[in-house]
Amino acid sequence: MMMMTSIRFLTKESCSILYRTLSSSASSLSNTKSALKTIIAATDTDNDDNHQPLMDTHGRRHDYLRISLTERCNLRCLYCMPEEGIQLQPKPNLMNNDEIYRMAKLFVKRFGIRKIRFTGGEPLIRSDIIDIVENISKLKSNGLEKISLTTNGILFGRYSSRLRQAGLDSVNISLDTLNPDQFQMITRRNGLAKVIKSIETALSEGYDSVKINFVPIQGLNDDEIEDFIELTKDSKLEIRFIEYMPFDGNHWRPDKMLSFKQLIKRIESKFNINRLPPKSINDTAILYQVEHYIGTIGFINSMTNPFCNGCNRIRLTADGNLKVCLFDSKELSLKNAIRNGMNDNEIDKIIRLAVQRKKKQHSGALKLANSSNRPMILIDQRKSISTSSSISGNFSHIDSNDGHQVKMVNVGEKFETKRIAQARSRIYIGQNVMKKIEQNQIGKGNVLTIAKIAGIMASKSTSNLIPLCHQCPLDYVDIKFQFNYQDEEIIIDSICQTNWKTGIEMEALIACTIAALTIYDMCKALNKSMIIRECYLLHKSGGKSGDYHHSSH
Repeated sequence: MMMMTSIRFLTKESCSILYRTLSSSASSLSNTKSALKTIIAATDTDNDDNHQPLMDTHGRRHDYLRISLTERCNLRCLYCMPEEGIQLQPKPNLMNNDEIYRMAKLFVKRFGIRKIRFTGGEPLIRSDIIDIVENISKLKSNGLEKISLTTNGILFGRYSSRLRQAGLDSVNISLDTLNPDQFQMITRRNGLAKVIKSIETALSEGYDSVKINFVPIQGLNDDEIEDFIELTKDSKLEIRFIEYMPFDGNHWRPDKMLSFKQLIKRIESKFNINRLPPKSINDTAILYQVEHYIGTIGFINSMTNPFCNGCNRIRLTADGNLKVCLFDSKELSLKNAIRNGMNDNEIDKIIRLAVQRKKKQHSGALKLANSSNRPMILIDQRKSISTSSSISGNFSHIDSNDGHQVKMVNVGEKFETKRIAQARSRIYIGQNVMKKIEQNQIGKGNVLTIAKIAGIMASKSTSNLIPLCHQCPLDYVDIKFQFNYQDEEIIIDSICQTNWKTGIEMEALIACTIAALTIYDMCKALNKSMIIRECYLLHKSGGKSGDYHHSSH
């Protein structure tokens, strides 16, 4: 019984001892017994009273910790960032460097964590990223074997050399297109050249592995699959094809997802590929190699063939929550445990309880798509929204002297100042509709003229549309249209001006929004798939809060 208890938690080092001893012992029973005694001694040393593996009730040992360092990102990828954006948490709500180190140290020394991966958001946005890697690297003397990083590559070239020196062992770079225009469309930003440079830098600086994470999406970037495979011809890259997964706000649909079976059938029709043996039972990727190519390709089939049976991963979100499964919305706040003064023994217990409640597997693609889970950018940050009816703090539209009833702000004593607001909206219309608008061939009339009139009229009616909004005497309103042929869209810019006591941001936003809706109404007979993509404030000036300029301009 004692022997079986010890063997339950075999380490890789222990297995090597057994293999070497048995290989040199021929068939001698005494040598075999000696080998077993050697391995039992090794495992017992590895698992002392303060180092017991983190097991769930399904026999899975968890030795891989993913730590999100931030929710912020310098890209806005379509499948990751909701179109409406995310609400960023104040910095004090996130784990600081000391808290990250304390948690990592506990996981390594208490639970035998062997691999730590830093994720985000974009982890390289953190100004203390080098210090964090250096700190965690100290834990290699306590059994940590590998430190990895997942990045979008925009900043990696700048930090690569220092990260390597600090102790970073491997890097995964997320990239979904090799086309500059497509890159801008998918990420809503420029920067492909920087990402390519980062990949080249990583390959030249001797990282243990350099992998590219590619999410193929039907009708978006699936025409580049073969181009990515060609990157493995002369480079020791691993291209990882990741099935498109559903998260809040990313508009996932089954027909957008390319499954492993679809991908492998397509690739086998164009390349001679050989399947490679798995590196361990915990592998997430099924690996292949094209004949005579240096690099490899991998398939991560989280949706159609999940690797739950061999799952050894747990996650720590940027705001300090433990997430035992990527697709489980239940989380445990370790940050609060630290800040409330819990000691390591107490935190150890609640972590083990959380992991023991881990399900055997997630619920499958279609059920996941219909369930709530934080947006991908916040995986590896959970927003808790209060449903309490109590109100605290000072709100300008709440009357604390009248049972917290709503009220309209009194601006009678404010001074009149010159105020200007500019807003922008975009509407995707398609190439055919764009041509007909340009040539004034839409049956309902001149689209842009009518849209402009509608937008101006709407801006003057803002107080009728927005509750408790003051009626503002507008001095000037104008709306301009730009044809964006590359993205088959119309960009709508509005400007409003007044000398008045309150801001006119809403008037500008209403103007371009109604102009976009009018375009849709006039052209819907030709294309009902038009999309109003965004509406945001470009600029405002005047008033107590001063000037504002959108970060993208």
